[in-house]
Amino acid sequence: MRKISCFFLVLFICSCGAIKKKTSYGKERKVTVEGTPEETSENDSTPKSPEGNISLNKADDIINTALTFSGTRYKFGGTTRKGMDCSGLLYVSFGEHDIALPRISYQMAEEGKRIKVNKVVKGDLLFFKTGKSRKRVNHVGLVVSVEDNDIKFIHASTSRGVIVSSLREGYWNYAFVKATRIL
Repeated sequence: MRKISCFFLVLFICSCGAIKKKTSYGKERKVTVEGTPEETSENDSTPKSPEGNISLNKADDIINTALTFSGTRYKFGGTTRKGMDCSGLLYVSFGEHDIALPRISYQMAEEGKRIKVNKVVKGDLLFFKTGKSRKRVNHVGLVVSVEDNDIKFIHASTSRGVIVSSLREGYWNYAFVKATRIL
């Protein structure tokens, strides 16, 4: 009987050490970026993308939706505030504004029009190969601002959850594969 009690006591103590502390990464963030003069027309007060097909207000709405998830922990396959992965973040953010995207990042990479990185604007998607083999796209981010040569994007990092990062950061710059325009 004593051996069984000791066994359960050891099991209980070991299981308590496996509890993971939940980490919060701050308050809700909102990023607003002014359009450049080329993006606005004097006759029309609504900003347009460089190709003129959809207003940048739609991009702002999608970005603000994504930013509401800032600090959400990473969870593979997640699409809720309890946990989210990179493609889940964009799937939900675009979906709330009636734009359907595939659920998986490498499938998202096949959508839209490929653009050069120096032509990206708010609302464009950035794709990365971060796996050890780097054989196919496995990470995606949403451009939230472009200032000079600094491109900021929101994504779900495995280590820090949903955050805004810069393409200038060495890791992301090295892993970058391509950019596409959905809007």
